Amino acid sequence: MDARVKKPMMAIGDFSQATRLSAKTLRFYHRVGILTPAHIGPDNGYRWYAPEQITDAQIVRQLRALELPIETIREVLSASEVSERSQLIAEHLARLETQLEATRSAVASLRGLIHPTTAAQPAVEHRSVPATPALVVRDTIDLVDLGEWFTSARATLETVSRSREGLLTGPRGGIWDTDLFLLERGEAALFYPVASPNRVSGLPGGVSEEILPGVDLAVLTHHGPDETMAQSYAALGAYVANHEIGVDGPIRETYISGPSKDSHELVTEIGWPIFRAAR
Repeated sequence: MDARVKKPMMAIGDFSQATRLSAKTLRFYHRVGILTPAHIGPDNGYRWYAPEQITDAQIVRQLRALELPIETIREVLSASEVSERSQLIAEHLARLETQLEATRSAVASLRGLIHPTTAAQPAVEHRSVPATPALVVRDTIDLVDLGEWFTSARATLETVSRSREGLLTGPRGGIWDTDLFLLERGEAALFYPVASPNRVSGLPGGVSEEILPGVDLAVLTHHGPDETMAQSYAALGAYVANHEIGVDGPIRETYISGPSKDSHELVTEIGWPIFRAAR
């Protein structure tokens, strides 16, 4: 050890054994500035660590196990307040939980494709939906923001509908513009049908009363969570391609039921716009 080092020090090999971090990893942490050796030999460049740095190394190892970015680890280590450190870690854990939920959804969808439960000939019905007055929350959004937008729009619409329940004539629905999926940006709308136009007053910002245009639809009922919705969309799209004349226009979803204390099953009607020559 360097003779000019006065206090107890550990060579990188000993420090590696004590922390279960490889020499390569320790050099990397030094390079990015999150675990700097207590002393570096000026002549030979050897790295020496103080015994009290073992705790720091253990913290870094645990944070990296949580996939915390290097920059965030640097912020955690430099934070002077415990509350600030906790907030940084909590924010990252929330991001991990979101990613985990997305992974679970992808796994459920993939399993459904590997072991499909939808019949080869789906039970599709034809429906002519007349022009319909409705309370609507509508916006142009990026596809990546769809989940967050849906949650916010649903909460807004539910708040409004509770005070006007007597005017509602059916379950909540959604309208999804083709561009939202084709170009990853397009119009999205959630709505509640109401009894007649121009009877709703005092609507909050973001909610309007509209007349939704009439449309002919091929409708498939999906039973199950959003994670398996893609299989029903695929079955309905294939059916329309083989048996109907599809037309440009947004997909309509109708949310027949959602999770309740008695049932966890979601029931959603998916409506694909079609051209019908006869009734």
